[in-house]
Amino acid sequence: MASPRRRTPRRRVWPKIRLLLLVAVVAAGGTALYPVWKAANPDPPELKVRYRTDTPATATAAKPSLEVFNDTDKPLPLSDVTLRYWFTADDAPGAAPYAFNCVNAVFGCSNVAGRVVAMDKATDTADHYLEIRFADSAGSLKPGANSKGIDLQLFRTDHKKLKQSDDRSFDAEMTSYKEAENVTAYKRGVLAWGEEPDGTKASDEKKASAKAAAPDPVPAPPAGVLFDDFSYQGAKDPALFKHGWLVRTSKGGPGVENTWSADGVTFPTAKGSLADGQVLNLRASTDGTKAGTKQASLGTAASKFRDGTYAARIHFSDEPASGDSGDHVNQTFYTIGGKGSKYSELDNEYMPNGGWGRPGPKLDTVTWYDHKTNDRVYETTRKSLDAWHTVLIRVKDGVVAYWMDGEKLFLSNGKYAPRADMSVNFNHWFIDLPFKGERAWDMKVDWLYYNANDTLSVNEVRSAVEGFTDKGMNYFDTVRESR
Repeated sequence: MASPRRRTPRRRVWPKIRLLLLVAVVAAGGTALYPVWKAANPDPPELKVRYRTDTPATATAAKPSLEVFNDTDKPLPLSDVTLRYWFTADDAPGAAPYAFNCVNAVFGCSNVAGRVVAMDKATDTADHYLEIRFADSAGSLKPGANSKGIDLQLFRTDHKKLKQSDDRSFDAEMTSYKEAENVTAYKRGVLAWGEEPDGTKASDEKKASAKAAAPDPVPAPPAGVLFDDFSYQGAKDPALFKHGWLVRTSKGGPGVENTWSADGVTFPTAKGSLADGQVLNLRASTDGTKAGTKQASLGTAASKFRDGTYAARIHFSDEPASGDSGDHVNQTFYTIGGKGSKYSELDNEYMPNGGWGRPGPKLDTVTWYDHKTNDRVYETTRKSLDAWHTVLIRVKDGVVAYWMDGEKLFLSNGKYAPRADMSVNFNHWFIDLPFKGERAWDMKVDWLYYNANDTLSVNEVRSAVEGFTDKGMNYFDTVRESR
């Protein structure tokens, strides 16, 4: 039996057919007909985007899941690609802004950056877009390869429900991946896939005029660094857990035992925060009884932090958000890990009304050696901290130094230094319940930064944080766990 003829791949035949057609066009009417022919025979796209979602038109968050396909015969660096998801803001100017986070990506959410941008000229179906970009370390797509699902969330920072029915890129019917030209993609700043809300499509003319439009690259997140600006929906946001955080609901102390609750872990906007954006808010509330008490805590699931710089921008509170003052609350930024002879704990504990028989307001900076025997060293800073502060803990060569806003507060060394890798935590709790009546206290955290490689000054930390946020890097974690 004769062997079947091999079919030439379509990708190889297409350029030849286009060349023959072009020759025919020129022979028939000259170059004047080229624009007409070109419009009817556009270049095949270098990449394409598929989309799906699992949310109805009214939802607490838009949840676009996107796939990028490389339709060329050359590798496609993801850092060359920009995606735009177009939508209409629900309220008039001055309403709560929008935020986003990455829930999942094969190459890691640490390599995903983004921003929400207001359009210069709104259309009936869009006045904003969510722009997604990728760091150099996201890697490249091989010819014909698929990025797999990039799961995103877009939400209002006041956490009110979205109306997506008038959002250009939203399609409730796409519950499985399908090509979506209402989600646009750009290669080095040039439109390569889809149609913008004003009707602009990819073309050779567009590409020629936009060669200088390539945005600055998103840098690879530095090795050994964790950064998070707390862009989350709430305590049950799947991105919160994917990013390595645990909301404490377990039993035990400190404070009023067995009262840890997810109810007090929220992510509102706050004036004075980074770009007046979202913060982690830890609310400790009570009516003066154990049954009516809720304490709040958020910490890293992994214990992988030891030497380096720990930094957080924190708003301590001297007065309750509601109810009478006077509680012995403890607003804490601390690290903890190890057991027995390896036990390690570094504390910043702010008590606006004091505690354990010592008056406030005061900040205790404490290095622990053994919590069972109360073996520790500490320094007390006696002043009100009812404002935003940048709090640092620096650990190097067995020396621990506590800093606030560039001022050194305390130093410990010798046996009073970490002997194990630790987790990083924030919590807000009641030392006791001195009186009845409902009241609630808030502790806010703007961002967390950890650098395993260097001991940095407050200005160096602030510069690094501003650099990340300017690039749309709202979260990444490149800290490796010890083996």
